[in-house]
Amino acid sequence: MSMRTTPGVRLLPNAITVLAMCAGLSAIQFALNGQLDFAIGSVAAAAVLDGLDGRIARLLDATSKMGAELDSLADAMSFGVAPALTLYAWHMQDNRAGWVVSLIFAVAMVLRLARFNTLLEDAEQPPFAKEFFVGVPAPAAGLLALLPLALTAHFEYPGWWAQQPVVMLWMVLIAALAVSRVPTLSLKTVKVPPKVVAPLLVGVALLAALVVVFPLLSLVIAMVLYLLHIPYAVYRYEWLSKHPEAWLAAPRERRAIRRRNRRLGIRPPLRRSMAGAARRVRLPRRPTTPGHPRRSWRRLELRRNRDDF
Repeated sequence: MSMRTTPGVRLLPNAITVLAMCAGLSAIQFALNGQLDFAIGSVAAAAVLDGLDGRIARLLDATSKMGAELDSLADAMSFGVAPALTLYAWHMQDNRAGWVVSLIFAVAMVLRLARFNTLLEDAEQPPFAKEFFVGVPAPAAGLLALLPLALTAHFEYPGWWAQQPVVMLWMVLIAALAVSRVPTLSLKTVKVPPKVVAPLLVGVALLAALVVVFPLLSLVIAMVLYLLHIPYAVYRYEWLSKHPEAWLAAPRERRAIRRRNRRLGIRPPLRRSMAGAARRVRLPRRPTTPGHPRRSWRRLELRRNRDDF
């Protein structure tokens, strides 16, 4: 029997999924003890482990239906239940409305994961839909919900972002983005050109250094940048829906198609159109008499153009 089918190898992705779930749920315990940075780090570790288990399962050919169901359950616990209870234990225990908001957030994450599983079996989606998620994915939503907690832990004092109405409104907003139809980019389909591999590795090293030196600040910046990318993802999705043939083309050809459509959609300047129309006008022929020498058509056109402007 080959190594790819041994029970131990098939158990590895599921073990990573269970570790991710344990890391996410540990955030609740850290929040109850007032260890805010450890609570955020637990959810971040769960997000990293969640991104590894599926790739390892495909690499080892150890995918299974049980693993898929376990992964969805772990995501619901790590990025739905854990952030909701963490924020409730941190700042909303004395408010009944805070518990309602926590329930809304947890239920929204479960509904988002259920829709994600159904879309995996949908064969009617266009090919370019592989580049996008429908709504904000669960790991990103779980981390975004903890943004007020991360700001408080970094600045070491509760600012306006830590007020109960702000936190509850923020949780509802992130829950709405998770269950919405807003397209967001998927890193699984990103293709890196060979020319940018070296600069990208340098950027990864710089990012790792920032995470080690300023972990909370780096997480806050990453979450803000993720929110800022959403308008671009919406624009890209709408453009590809109008030009689906460009998805299979090379990046250079995509840019050529975009430039061509941009030129067709913009009205040419007035000066150029008038000059072109003047060149297309056929001037009347004057008689060739000794008092009226015959002029060349080119000179007449140039003079006509100069007179128009």
